[in-house]
Amino acid sequence: MAKVLVTMPDEFLSKVDGLADSERCSRSELIREALKNYMRRLSKNQIESASRNAKILDEILS
Repeated sequence: MAKVLVTMPDEFLSKVDGLADSERCSRSELIREALKNYMRRLSKNQIESASRNAKILDEILS
């Protein structure tokens, strides 16, 4: 597994660590899951946007 260096403000890192503790997982696991969820949400939004655009185009061309 690759390692990645990420820079963030100390206060934000403290919040990340607190959340990881409350979720009983490592900092790395928490950040991986957060990024997976972000990517899923982004992908879903792009699909919904493409669908809306196709519908608009269909209405224009009809």
